[in-house]
Amino acid sequence: MDRPRLIFNAFTMNVPSHIYHGLWRRPDTTQAHFNELQTWVDLCTTLERGKFDGIFFADILGIDPAYGGEWDAYIEEGMHFPCHDAAALCGALIGVTENLGLTFTSSIVSEHPFSFARKMATWDHLSNGRIGWNIVTGATHNAAQNFGYDQLVEHDKRYQWAEEYMQVVYKLLEGSWDDDAILIDRENGVYADKSKIHRIYHQGDWYKVLGPHIVAPSPQRTPLLYQAGASKVGREFAARHAEETIAIYPTIEGARADIPSMRELVVAAGREPTDIKIMQGFSFVVGSTEEEAWRKSAEIDEWVSYRGLASHVSRDMGIDLADYDPDMPIEQTDISGVQGYARMFEASHPGQKARVADIVKALSYASRMVGTPETIADQLEQWQDAGIDGVNMICQFFPQSYEDFVDHVMPVLQERGLAQREYAPGSLREKLFPGSGGRLPARHPAARYRGSFTHAAARSANGTAAGWDPAPTPVAGS
Repeated sequence: MDRPRLIFNAFTMNVPSHIYHGLWRRPDTTQAHFNELQTWVDLCTTLERGKFDGIFFADILGIDPAYGGEWDAYIEEGMHFPCHDAAALCGALIGVTENLGLTFTSSIVSEHPFSFARKMATWDHLSNGRIGWNIVTGATHNAAQNFGYDQLVEHDKRYQWAEEYMQVVYKLLEGSWDDDAILIDRENGVYADKSKIHRIYHQGDWYKVLGPHIVAPSPQRTPLLYQAGASKVGREFAARHAEETIAIYPTIEGARADIPSMRELVVAAGREPTDIKIMQGFSFVVGSTEEEAWRKSAEIDEWVSYRGLASHVSRDMGIDLADYDPDMPIEQTDISGVQGYARMFEASHPGQKARVADIVKALSYASRMVGTPETIADQLEQWQDAGIDGVNMICQFFPQSYEDFVDHVMPVLQERGLAQREYAPGSLREKLFPGSGGRLPARHPAARYRGSFTHAAARSANGTAAGWDPAPTPVAGS
């Protein structure tokens, strides 16, 4: 059976501890040196050697006192703290990579869409079209408080805000410049055709932006778009906008049941079901034999920090697990939203009732794939049959987990056609969506702004009603 290849991203974070908390303590790991550029240069060299498609950086903008009513655990465990700027790191990695996609997380809370679009387009130029954007609407009260809000804006309202944010970004990146605006006419001294560069005259509930976009059109125009919404409104947002969506299905049965519904949402949004790639989060423990692999998995468990995991789960679930005895059976608690993990544990441990500690440790075990290169490839084939398009690889020991995968699993996957042997030419979007030409397709909502901002039409339709002054008095000394 001929199979399409899977997409492979390294899923990481510019922090001491991302998901497998406590493992940075092992002396031969380098995650504690996350603040050094060479740490990431070395990782990217490994990833490009293994023909990974990209590196994907999660990010946060603040920490809530979600564990024991304090932030102590986050600081002492290095759990997403300190958290250095992922976008700045991607910018630094442009010059030391050639094919790797560079994707960072950016929230609508943290940056105005005009400056954000300018930055993204600049990096897309410098990287020859290898930039991706993971769109988030905010996750912590502290992040909101760091940007002038009393608390996190209500969930559904954040997605309304995000819709307008996307409109502004699309208008700037897709509509402000015509494709043939740049002339570079040396003979006549004309760099660009002024009639083909347009203001956008945007005025909405959140933003007022005149334009034009002040960066020339980049290879992709709009960066590759990622989103990971799990709520109903979040999934609908992803269905409208995202080209890759991030999932961590606890079981293959869950993936098989849910993925068709996600693709149905994409179709309902006017797109093709294949316009979105489903990226499953996995970690891998590789051994030359099953026995060796499971021994290495047990070693991971010895290094994992329960407190680090518990503080992570507490923040994400909004439940302070410091209030619960780790040995208390889940069925005796008032904790909601973990029944699926409890059932998974009890099914794999007959006769045992899931405890609070078991649910906390599920973060460490979730989507952990243990085996030889051949059995891991077998399992990835099964997950592909369930509907996933690719893998966001989480590492345990940094960078050894990535090195093991590249050195031992990738050759087997390449032999089976499940992974690319060489990079295709072109931008990140061209590599992942062959035939796209590097641009978002006409059925994507961004495309509606192409060609819609001629000077006369845009000013007539938007300028007067919005109260724009087409020629304000220049500021003295400017």
